[in-house]
Amino acid sequence: MKMTEEQVASFCLSLPGAREDYKWGGVRVFSIAGNKMFALQNLRGESLAFKVDKELFLGHVDRPGIHPAPYLARAQWIIMNTPYPLGAEELRGLLQRSHQLVVNKLPKRTQVGLLLDD
Repeated sequence: MKMTEEQVASFCLSLPGAREDYKWGGVRVFSIAGNKMFALQNLRGESLAFKVDKELFLGHVDRPGIHPAPYLARAQWIIMNTPYPLGAEELRGLLQRSHQLVVNKLPKRTQVGLLLDD
């Protein structure tokens, strides 16, 4: 089963400390700790970008429908268009992992309440 754009947005906002803003002429930005982005969604729902594990980046972009994210690929971000080429369970797992990758880079005192159990 595939996720819709709104299901993705709702899931992102359900993660600890997540908030959303609109930037850059209509990009929906999901972030934590003020301004630490973990996912981006085009306002019209045409694309979704998020961070992945460094060692898994090349494996992800080898998959059909998944590409290095413009301007963010150097930080191991991938992008995909709708309909998303991943099933709901896998996509939720990757979005949660993106959230945690960003949380893990925060100062320890800021991480409190944002870390999820693996």
